[in-house]
Amino acid sequence: MPYERTPATAPMLAVSGDLLVIAPRTTPARRASTNPYRRLLATPGARAFTAGNLLARLPMGMFSVSAVIMIAGSRGSYALAGAVTATGLAATAVVAPWTARLVDRYGQARVAVPATAIAALGSLALLLCVHYGAPTWTLFASYAATATTPNTGGMSRARWAHLHRGDPAALHTANSFEQAADELCFMLGPALAALLCAALFPEAGTLVGAVLLMTGVLIFAAQRATEPPVAPRTHAGSPLRTRGMPALLAAFLATGTVFGAMEVVTIAHAGGAILALQAAGSCAAGLLYGSLRPAADIRRRLLFCLTGMTTLMSLPLLAAASTDSLLALAGALLLAGAATAPTMVTGMTLVQRLTPEGQLNEGMTLAVTALLGGIAAGSATGGWMVEHTGQVPGYVVPVCAAALALTVAAAGVRTPQNR
Repeated sequence: MPYERTPATAPMLAVSGDLLVIAPRTTPARRASTNPYRRLLATPGARAFTAGNLLARLPMGMFSVSAVIMIAGSRGSYALAGAVTATGLAATAVVAPWTARLVDRYGQARVAVPATAIAALGSLALLLCVHYGAPTWTLFASYAATATTPNTGGMSRARWAHLHRGDPAALHTANSFEQAADELCFMLGPALAALLCAALFPEAGTLVGAVLLMTGVLIFAAQRATEPPVAPRTHAGSPLRTRGMPALLAAFLATGTVFGAMEVVTIAHAGGAILALQAAGSCAAGLLYGSLRPAADIRRRLLFCLTGMTTLMSLPLLAAASTDSLLALAGALLLAGAATAPTMVTGMTLVQRLTPEGQLNEGMTLAVTALLGGIAAGSATGGWMVEHTGQVPGYVVPVCAAALALTVAAAGVRTPQNR
């Protein structure tokens, strides 16, 4: 008879006198992982909704670049392309908080899927209007329809907040992971869009982005076990009425101005490819920040991060003013980016604490809307500075905007006492 290995979990048999003794066989316990991200993704259901969310979030960095390439190539006007994308941004600022409020009230799956379908159809309508030479107004109308795109990053953060409520360390790691994912998607998205449009056809970036968005949201919404419960209907007002929230959103607005101005000025000064280094620095810093134990005083932590951002944002200005070396500017952008992720992680954590129960998606979407508004303002201000004063003085705008964010946060942001 062939030898059969006894399973490690099978009981041990022994004889004591005239008694047969059965003793359980134990196996050494596995050592718990010390990696906070591995522990985070070990949460039941986390990997499935994270995969869907990352797939849905990648197109966020693709759509605007794809639209500009597609419209400018077909109509021969970058001004028209910029106006169309700006209209979509303005529409998002108006529609996104309402979409988030519906998500809080009726659930992520019930709202996100139809809202995404409308947005995907808007992208496809834009593609067809450009391809077949439809009137100019149809481009604006089509792209405005994409404003219904749900805040997938906010919905993912809401799931982490639900799964790890009462565990500040885990939430800190989750918010850091989400911020790093944002940076990664906005670093890869534009490059993927440009590659698709150049290698295949001008509409390829928009088409692939719409398919990825719809597929990712369907996968994300299918993970019902991790979906936060629907908030009961109440007459609670907007999270804007929460003490300290307006000042925090104003700080997000100023922070968005940092991002928008830095992007435009750097493109004018050295081209767009070098911007990937800023996103890479932010992504790496976000992952490192998430592995550290956060300080208990979140307001002090936010002010420290904003101080660091104000200081590091001066490095590109110094590099551009003192030398023509792209290598020096690249290093300055890498270091400057290292301050953005910790600032965003801490700010989003504070948004979570200030937002009333049951309105988390709306609160985080308001923060994202403030960022988008700041990016638009920063792009316009940075472009004006470059055109009227030169490329190097344009780097003054991000420094001033970061200092404004620090001042506003120091003056008006308060730590909630009951959360």
